Amino acid sequence: MALSINEIKAGVTVLVDGVVYVCIDAQHVKPGKGAAFVRARLRDMKTNNIQEKTFRGEEKIEQAFVEERKLQYQYASTGIYHFMDQENFEDIGISEDVIAEKSKFLQDNIEVTGYFFKDEPLSVNLPNFIEFNILETEPGFKGDSSKSGTKPAKVDTGAVIQVPLFINVGDRIKVDTRTGGTYTERIS
Repeated sequence: MALSINEIKAGVTVLVDGVVYVCIDAQHVKPGKGAAFVRARLRDMKTNNIQEKTFRGEEKIEQAFVEERKLQYQYASTGIYHFMDQENFEDIGISEDVIAEKSKFLQDNIEVTGYFFKDEPLSVNLPNFIEFNILETEPGFKGDSSKSGTKPAKVDTGAVIQVPLFINVGDRIKVDTRTGGTYTERIS
């Protein structure tokens, strides 16, 4: 379905040059002279790159119907991550190119949101916060506080994140996945 420039707004998914974008921000401009246009900031749903595009008044933009599915992570094998669709219980294989850096936070049976265009996976969104167990880190010492620095720690998925000095092996922590794995708090 073709959209007019008046229908472009934040959250709308469009197909431009064969690439699926989601509109982050759209600014409708009506100059004193000439035709109206829209200056939009678009995020590529596969690569997360952000671009600015200008659409003229007479242009028709193709709308992309992106399907959102609830998935549960099962296992990984030879570059393919297998998820179970929570609605119809089908096995869905998603390549490591789509998962990218998010793979280091995938725990068994974690529920994620998958975005698909014409049954092709575009991206996967993890929960905002995930809890991990600390497997390896240097020991903490009495007097270490959260203000005095950080140290690397290996969590149960194999990812290495920076944690405060008072965190020890066996502690359970909460990590923010939106910021690439930032420590937020100690659970126990």
